Amino acid sequence: MEKREWLFKQLQEIYNQSTDFNEVVLIKAIQNIINEQTKRIEQMEGELEGTLWSPRKWGE
Repeated sequence: MEKREWLFKQLQEIYNQSTDFNEVVLIKAIQNIINEQTKRIEQMEGELEGTLWSPRKWGE
């Protein structure tokens, strides 16, 4: 998560300095994509952990 936090900080600095509407929209879209990817990674990690600890799925 350290990389994510660093990236968000950098994007926020650019966002705060930007006067171009298209750039602002692009930065917000990038932040939304990063948030969605982070959520998906956490969900997949949870699913993997659940599968590893579930004896029912060991034979599949």
